[in-house]
Amino acid sequence: MWAWGLAERAVAGLLGPAGANGGRWNTAVAVGVTAAAGIALVAIVISSRRGGIKSPWRRRRKPALGPKEWRSLFTPEGKFYDGGVKLLKRVRNGGVEPSIRAEVWPFLLGVYSLNSSEAEREAIKAHNRKGYLLLRKHCLRKNNKESVDDHITSEEENPCVISEQEMQDKTGKAIPENQADESLCSSSSRDEDESEKSDVTDVEASRDDVASVDQSSVEDEEESMPLPKYSNTGGNIETETKLSKDARPVKSARTVEDFETWQRIIRLDAVRANNEWVSYSPSQAAVTREKAIESASAVCLKDYEHLEAHRIHHASRLVAILEAYATYDPEIGYCQGMSDLLAPLLAVLEEDDEAFWCFAGFMRKARHNFRLDEVGIRRQLNMVSKIIKTKDFHLYRHLEMLEAADCFFVYRMVVVMFRRELTFEQTLSLWEAMWADQAARRAGITTSSWRKLQLGAPPTDDLLLYAIAASVLEKRKLIIESYSSMDEIIRDCNSMAGQLDIWKLLDDAHDLVVTVQDRIE
Repeated sequence: MWAWGLAERAVAGLLGPAGANGGRWNTAVAVGVTAAAGIALVAIVISSRRGGIKSPWRRRRKPALGPKEWRSLFTPEGKFYDGGVKLLKRVRNGGVEPSIRAEVWPFLLGVYSLNSSEAEREAIKAHNRKGYLLLRKHCLRKNNKESVDDHITSEEENPCVISEQEMQDKTGKAIPENQADESLCSSSSRDEDESEKSDVTDVEASRDDVASVDQSSVEDEEESMPLPKYSNTGGNIETETKLSKDARPVKSARTVEDFETWQRIIRLDAVRANNEWVSYSPSQAAVTREKAIESASAVCLKDYEHLEAHRIHHASRLVAILEAYATYDPEIGYCQGMSDLLAPLLAVLEEDDEAFWCFAGFMRKARHNFRLDEVGIRRQLNMVSKIIKTKDFHLYRHLEMLEAADCFFVYRMVVVMFRRELTFEQTLSLWEAMWADQAARRAGITTSSWRKLQLGAPPTDDLLLYAIAASVLEKRKLIIESYSSMDEIIRDCNSMAGQLDIWKLLDDAHDLVVTVQDRIE
């Protein structure tokens, strides 16, 4: 208000006493001075309201990518007209409509190449489905302590498995494999060479429609297809024969005991999972209790009696996919927090094999959050600290005084990627923007190309970290004036759920990429 006070004093001086000569001239000048003061006030308000973060492309969120526009992006052969550039731009600016997320996400997560045709994608999809079934079969073998065939006498005696003859009787359809439980499915495993040649017995009973291959085709596939293992080349299956020397599957010294430990933790986390996803997947929310119990039996899940049907079904899917991932990437296995990343994918992707490979693509970047040595976490916390130091040195010095300059207070945000600080829909919007940047980097879209497309900030693999730094900078005044310990900052960060404007946060993150990235990397 000081600007208006200055204007009033100037007006009084110019007008002089009432009735003085030149009153009209003085009045005109006074009006001009008042207008100038008003403009100055507006400029002051605008320059101070953003707390030091001024995104040059501040805009209202554009409409999300919809079904009609999505289909217009493809040629008759099913390829993107422009290599997927428009797709990435649209996702980054407005996100994806829920009805087509299941179609779009495999491109963003690297399951399908942006240059692939429809025929190529169908081949990849079939190959990936068989790979997922092999992983589920392997999970069953790891749980067994004696030969499956010797242990099974009938389905009634053990609900976790079915006989080979039964599977042949079901018109050649592959039956999803049952995951053995410690008490229900106790048996010993065969020698590894013998087990690789054994017939497919069963795979999750609640997922009959996962694959439609006859017994002989499964046997042929086992002879030629090795067990899928994590590699650094992408979210789809890579085999030993296709990989370069630098992209071989990660070797691990993990043991059966490790898998049993992961299995126990997976089951605990799955049963405790919340139902925030329900409104985003009506078909899964409407599952019958009978169907849900079948899903639980397929993975030998216990202690679920207190849950509603849809939560039992969701927990069973978490178990199946997380166990398969622990087998696929034994160096990481399973750590608490991974279920937080998988749950949103399950709400969108109703087929377990598709959800698994999208999750594997997601984990290609996120897996470093779950390393036992925490090297990946430390690198990311250090980067958030550098962003804050470069953008706002005053705030950084205050964090140093609080012994919080290492940014440990954003640890949870980094590990589960803002999952607990944002609503379900906000989480998906942030992740989609993040995946679009990572897809652009994989596709080789350079910084100069990105700027030519007038997309503002160039793509980065670390958009999440810039968003985290932006959320801290947004609270700079509160942190500097009110907080005297890191514990207070942690409490604030852990209580911000639902308080963030996701599109403002993304704009601020993109601004930081433009202004800070070249100075810290």
